[in-house]
Order: sequence, then C-alpha cells, then structure tokens
Amino acid sequence: MKTLRWGILGCAAIADRAVIPGIQASETGQLVGIASRDESKAKNKAEQFGIPKFYGSYEALLADPDIDAVYIPLPNHLHKQWTIAAAQAGKHILCEKPLALNAQEAQEMVDTCKEAGVHLAEAFMYRHHPRIARVKEIVASGEIGELRVIRGTFTYNGAANEGDIRQVKDWGGGGLFDVGCYPLSAARLIIGEEPEAVTVHALFSPEHDDVDMMASGLVEFPGNVALTFDCGMWAAFRNDLEIVGTEGTIVLKPSFLPSKENDTIMVQVGDKTRQEGPYGIDAYVSQSDQFARTAWGEEEAAYSAQDAVGNMRLLDACIASARTRTRIVLA
Repeated sequence: MKTLRWGILGCAAIADRAVIPGIQASETGQLVGIASRDESKAKNKAEQFGIPKFYGSYEALLADPDIDAVYIPLPNHLHKQWTIAAAQAGKHILCEKPLALNAQEAQEMVDTCKEAGVHLAEAFMYRHHPRIARVKEIVASGEIGELRVIRGTFTYNGAANEGDIRQVKDWGGGGLFDVGCYPLSAARLIIGEEPEAVTVHALFSPEHDDVDMMASGLVEFPGNVALTFDCGMWAAFRNDLEIVGTEGTIVLKPSFLPSKENDTIMVQVGDKTRQEGPYGIDAYVSQSDQFARTAWGEEEAAYSAQDAVGNMRLLDACIASARTRTRIVLA
C-alpha cells in the first residue's frame, strides 16, 4: 500500500490530542517530521510520538523531499502565509479551521494551491465521520419531512485561559472563528445551499482583547430554512446539532466532537425514536485516509477547498453583523 508522508508545522495541542494519533492510526499515512521555531520543542514532540525527524524552522520541513503533505495547526493569522509556502514547495496541505482570516485570503490560498497542483483541505474532521453522510441521506429521503430549521451549539468556558491565542484579536481570535465555524459549516452542508442573510449578536469582551467570547445568530437560507446557533468561549460546555423537519428530528450529541465510543444518531418521527450506531469510527483517522486518497488522485475530495471559501464568507458576514448590530445580506 502507498504511504503519504506527513510533516506538521507547529506543536499545537490539537495535533497532540487528535491529528497525530489519527495519522499514525491511518491506513495511508506516515508521520515523518515535526517543526517548531523552537527546535528543542520539536525534538521533544518527536521523541514523545516516535516521529523520525524534527526541525527548528518551518522552512526546513518544507524543504525536505521526504515530506509529501503538511498539517498546519498554527494560529489563524499564519494559515495563509504557510499554506502558500507549502503549496509553493509542492506539499499537499491540511489546514486547521478556519482556513483564513477572511474570504479574500481563503480564495488566494485556494487559487495558489490549484496553480501548484496540490490538494488543500480544511480540517473539519467531523465531516469525515459516516454520521454526516447518513444524516444527509435521511434528510434527502424525506423521512423527517420538509426541512425547517437546524439548531447548532458549540460552547466551552475558556475565559480564564491567560495567553490563549484564541483571545488575540489580530491573530483571528474569537468564538465564531474557533467553534462557531462548526454549526455554520454543518448547516451549509446539510441544507446544500449558500445562505442569503445573517443576524448575529455577540459579547465582545474588553478583558479578552475585544474578541467575541459568545455569539448567537440566525442564518437565513433559501426555501425559508434557517440555522439558529450559539457559540463561544465563555459558557458551559455544549456540543449539539438538531435537524428539524415537518415530521421529525435528527439529533447528534455530541455533534462536532464524536468519539469512537459516542457517535450515534437519534431519529424521532412522530412518537417513534430510534438510535443508529454507534459506528466506532475515529473521524481523525477517516480524515487522514480520505485526504491521502484525494492527494493521490484516487477519489474526488469529499469537500472542495472552495467550500472553505464559502464558509469564510459566512463567517465574515457573521462578524460584520455582530460588530454593526445589523442584518447582513450575502451576495
């Protein structure tokens, strides 16, 4: 079997917790190297996870011909710079969400990767879990009737985390970028349309560099379908998705953080409720394998890089709405 040789730019916690184990457990991936601007930090991570190579700069990793693809878990304001650098080095790229700081940056990244002939994917791992394909199948079958509304929540309390990069405005901090992007992406995927307008209210906290620590919103889609959502970094942990039709509902709980032990679907139609699953799938492993097969040209990408631009455009509108306290109409 072919192997996609991975390198990681940075030593972010998400890499330790999920993506490194996902690559190492995949059928297709081999983790070859990890880079940090602090070489000793890269060395420690390499020893911790049994990674053969470590580098004291991102440039050194990108120059290594033994690396085929890179995972970028860097702060949001660095995504564009290092995605473009990786593309120009001929590496395929899995970049953490959100892809960029705005839709214009995201489009530049997509265009550069297309010109370089490399695969670019936004790291929404939950989309690679079979639950999502099954939800779309149930909705399309008409079992829950006509789609009316999607309700999504993703909150946690990180307000006391001093030095958290998510609390730095110029670095793309804020709850909408960190967790609000999940229900927004899910609604676009399930409804299968781009939104028409958004109205968002947010708590911009002066003690957290004026980033949105909490936000609630309404996203209007064609056909009188809507997403209602709340998200943020200063509330009790919640992670739910509910799809509501005229005849029934589908509930995913947890929605965006499924585990192999907790990845069921609850479907209620009338007075009958059923559970589908558990599937016992690690979405990070699925993401790694699907990425490799697309990079090799063996299958189409499950979600195009251009889709990330669409989600970024929606995030731009949400932030503009919250800042101005107005309804924003999307072109």
